[in-house]
Amino acid sequence: MDTTRRKTVLLLFFLSINALLLSGCWDRTEVNDLAIITATGLDLTEDHQLELSVKIYLTSPSAPQQTSGMSDTSGEGAGKSVVRSAAGPTMADAVSKLQQVITRKVFWGQDEVFIFGESLAKEGLAGPMEFLMRHPAPRERANVFVSKGSAKDVLQLEPPIERSVADALRKMAESQTGLNITMKELAQMMAGRAKAAVIPLVEIKPQQENQEAFPFINGAAILKNGKLVGRMNDSATRGIMWLRNEVKRGTVTVSPKNTKGHVSLQLLRSHTELVPHIHGDNWSITVKIETQDDIVENTTDLDLADPKHIEELETELGSDIKHRVNMALAQAQKKMNADIFNFADTFYRKYPKEWNQNKDRWDEIYPNVEVKLETNPKVARPGMTGKSLFKPNQR
Repeated sequence: MDTTRRKTVLLLFFLSINALLLSGCWDRTEVNDLAIITATGLDLTEDHQLELSVKIYLTSPSAPQQTSGMSDTSGEGAGKSVVRSAAGPTMADAVSKLQQVITRKVFWGQDEVFIFGESLAKEGLAGPMEFLMRHPAPRERANVFVSKGSAKDVLQLEPPIERSVADALRKMAESQTGLNITMKELAQMMAGRAKAAVIPLVEIKPQQENQEAFPFINGAAILKNGKLVGRMNDSATRGIMWLRNEVKRGTVTVSPKNTKGHVSLQLLRSHTELVPHIHGDNWSITVKIETQDDIVENTTDLDLADPKHIEELETELGSDIKHRVNMALAQAQKKMNADIFNFADTFYRKYPKEWNQNKDRWDEIYPNVEVKLETNPKVARPGMTGKSLFKPNQR
């Protein structure tokens, strides 16, 4: 009986100790206590301070009375957003000052968009990127952009379709019709052998009648040694994507010779291969681009069931690809001297010895690298009918 009582006492003792050791939710953080950041903008002030602007999603109203509605910058009610800013000499200092003006704890886990203002990009992104890559909270897979003008102005927009400017920019980047660059990829380009990077360029569509202003991606920003050195339009940006093997989706419209009208082709798949060559002091790269396309519209009088006409379309498509690639090369290679095509890594992988001997001369070698283009577009599916279904004055 004494033994049974002793076992019972010991069991109760250990259960009591375990109950005391159980932490429960003593250190929990309620969602309503967090300032959930959905997008971040970084600008350079007139006195060369770094201005940090964040768009904060409000999970609950700060006042007892609750209101409903879509996101705005009023700060009243749940489900809305506000923009808050703070400035400092460094990114870390600006983050610290931002926390001082926000009653809730800053939470970076939902921040999917970082926008660098044009003035800051010209000054250099090394400082902000140092903080963003070193700090454990910001997401490395967040999309990065450079804004034409102030990044804060972009944050204050409310797109008419998506619930937030972050969703709008992220979905435009993920549509694969333009550049899609993450923070991790930007850091890798900036720290790479070429020290050059390319980022989507964001502009604001001005407000028109019965239509709010909204952001859209228009071309690319080119960085060298972490600083903005130039911009490219959409057509040249497509050439960048061909050279970087990043074209996944798109529609190309060509106007065949000796006929009126157009033929539109939709990209099914593509592949780009870079083949480097070094012969003495002559450095060159052969670019092999292969594509498969589907004809989606024909407004010409050509019979596309005829293989000869298909060959003509493939020639036109190849010429369009070469034109875009040459536009990108002329600006990045000759004008900006920024290797945004990974040529340096391509030479290093095949010729590591020669690269190590000449890596300090890459800025001198790169502008003179001869690029030979070989395009091989194929029309995989011309359609069930070769001729246009609706031709005027047809009898």
